[in-house]
Amino acid sequence: MTNIKDKSKNLPWVEKYRPAQLDDLISHEEIIRTINKFIEANQLPHLLLYGPPGTGKTSTILACARKLYTPAQFNSMVLELNASDDRGIGIVRGQILSFASTGTIYRSGYKLIILDEADAMTNDAQNALRRIIEKYTENVRFCIICNYLSKIIPALQSRCTKFRFGPLQPEQILPRLEYVIEQEKLDVSEDGKIALITLSGGDMRKVINVLQSTWLALGSVTEDNVYTCVGHPLPVDIKNILAWLLNETYQLAYCKIQDLKTRKGLALQDILTELHVFVNKIEFPEPMLIDLVIKLAEIEKRLILGSSEAVQLNALVAAFQPLHDIET
Repeated sequence: MTNIKDKSKNLPWVEKYRPAQLDDLISHEEIIRTINKFIEANQLPHLLLYGPPGTGKTSTILACARKLYTPAQFNSMVLELNASDDRGIGIVRGQILSFASTGTIYRSGYKLIILDEADAMTNDAQNALRRIIEKYTENVRFCIICNYLSKIIPALQSRCTKFRFGPLQPEQILPRLEYVIEQEKLDVSEDGKIALITLSGGDMRKVINVLQSTWLALGSVTEDNVYTCVGHPLPVDIKNILAWLLNETYQLAYCKIQDLKTRKGLALQDILTELHVFVNKIEFPEPMLIDLVIKLAEIEKRLILGSSEAVQLNALVAAFQPLHDIET
């Protein structure tokens, strides 16, 4: 018993607090209700779960597997392949075919093959898989999980029942976040919780990982500590940058932003992302706002393509120059 507790103590919180049962999942109630009905009616189809990372796709199918099989059956009835495994055409014709074609050791039921992050599979592997899905439907069910539906070939999509897992809403994330905080007895401020949820973009895994990193690194979870831990610009820094861009001379604005970037180790791309949110809150004349947003988008594109940050920072300062007359 002590060993089990010690093992869970050393687990990352994202695994330690992963929901074990369908009832523990915090979102997508309609999807979970539908899958529950499939299981209760013994009519589970092949599944295709897609959507952004950290929205509960893998947790959902693992919870389904635990409902379908007892702990003793689990290892012999479930095959889980992740992105870290080789999933070229060889593994489809070998390991997957072998597992699917072998009968179960139990009188009734079917096996479950979980292909996580299937959008990393080659087209040849996906084409080889579609015939196996058809041939061994009596014996096995497939669950394909991916982030990008467009990377799954249409032939596989048509053989599966599709469910989209959207980004989680703040009201869905908050109860689970508070549960982890309570279990771990953490010191977390209200603005710290808001910062965690804001930075996550609807990704529950990211919320828990940043919470653990901030707590272990800085000892308390406040807004400043969360932003510092992930190296993200603080809202107050973005407000200062926007004020400099709108009010200071070209040279002074450039020098102040460059100095802030160097002192705090900020990336210009992160600054642009946050700046866009603040810019949309200011009432500029519509043609000028459209022109500014287009310029910001072009700067971001050039950064992604590998342009120099110093050059693109000049472009950012220049983009705001036509707005000086309006502000004054």
